[in-house]
Amino acid sequence: MTQIQHVLVSKADLEQRVRELGAEISRDYEGKELVLVGILKGAAVFMSDLMREITFPVGIDYMSVSSYGNSSTSSGVVTIKHDIDTDIRGKHVLLVEDLIDTGLTLQHLQQLFLMREAASVRICTILSKPSRRLVDVPIDYCGIEIPDEFVVGYGLDYAEQFRNLPEVWVVKTGE
Repeated sequence: MTQIQHVLVSKADLEQRVRELGAEISRDYEGKELVLVGILKGAAVFMSDLMREITFPVGIDYMSVSSYGNSSTSSGVVTIKHDIDTDIRGKHVLLVEDLIDTGLTLQHLQQLFLMREAASVRICTILSKPSRRLVDVPIDYCGIEIPDEFVVGYGLDYAEQFRNLPEVWVVKTGE
């Protein structure tokens, strides 16, 4: 049984950090052709907020990738369920993620987009769990580091539930 425990990151803290990340990205990519690639479903809320904070036109696309299924722990196997439609050759790609845990998914995707001849591939996440990292994936734009707790809200889910919460909550999953 899943139980919501307490708020870990408030709505106000999320909003503030998204504004800061948008300003950093705007400075770094001004005058460049940038494509934001959101990793579904979790990053949809964050990416919607983030792109509104970027001060120049950007392309967007989404891909669906799974390494969790209906579990609270990563299987370590990255499966692409839906790929992007955008030709990213010669363009700067910013992978937008909700949470970086082991780093395996983002390492895989970064290598994939470099093989597809993107001009650059950088990573942006709203949440990071450095204590869970299995690979040293460079996070270029890191929102908030959190402890090793299972979290939901702000796009993050447990078995497709709780994505709509405006804050990040710690949950006890019963696993």
